[in-house]
Amino acid sequence: MRYRAEVEYDGTGYYGFQRQLDQPTIQSDLEQALTDLAGRDISIDFAGRTDSGVHALGQVIAFHLDWKHSANDLLRALNARLSQSISLNALVAARPDFHPRFDARRRVYDYNIYNAPVRSPYRRRYSWHVKRTLNLEMMNCAAKMIIGVHDFATFGQAPQGTVTVREVFEAEWRRIDRLLVFRVAANAFLQRMVRSLVGTMVAVGDGSWTVMEFEEAFLARKREKAGQTAPAHGLFMMSVSYEADSLGE
Repeated sequence: MRYRAEVEYDGTGYYGFQRQLDQPTIQSDLEQALTDLAGRDISIDFAGRTDSGVHALGQVIAFHLDWKHSANDLLRALNARLSQSISLNALVAARPDFHPRFDARRRVYDYNIYNAPVRSPYRRRYSWHVKRTLNLEMMNCAAKMIIGVHDFATFGQAPQGTVTVREVFEAEWRRIDRLLVFRVAANAFLQRMVRSLVGTMVAVGDGSWTVMEFEEAFLARKREKAGQTAPAHGLFMMSVSYEADSLGE
């Protein structure tokens, strides 16, 4: 049976999602839980790699498993074997050929900035503390430029091959008290694309870059033209969306 699951995790202390030799990763923990349950090696497919320290509320994985009980029983059994940093929030049967990465149509990420003069110990693991006052209006002027189909070579590298064109459906900053949240949705992302965009937009927000300079860097399509890359711990993989027919629903 093929199963699809939605995974939430705190990426603190992990060397990213994808399995690495002799390093703790989200994938290795998930596969170990499945292997312990099945009594044989089980591998998973996943919607996207996240870097060391990046979190997720809606990562999607899929795997094959011989299981005689209900999907809810499987969900409970796996969560009982996972650390407190990882949980499966939903698990259902999937089409035999469903692939969480190749069938995905929309991916959504949030990036959190705590914009205040004094750090917040409560928020330190899940937001980037920026002391300088940031101009949200100017940051949103930059964000509007990336909506649509563009070459994002300035802001990241292709995970495979050389194509750096992506389609961004949504890009907006919003303020929640002292927290600034950047939400971006796209068909796919380059490696470090969101963090590079955020770091460069922060330069616009604090006045060290103009919106025009952001546009010039964007259009240059050269990685070295980007501003700083924001730290990983403020980034969250929020959700992955699929067309109904790819899910067998």
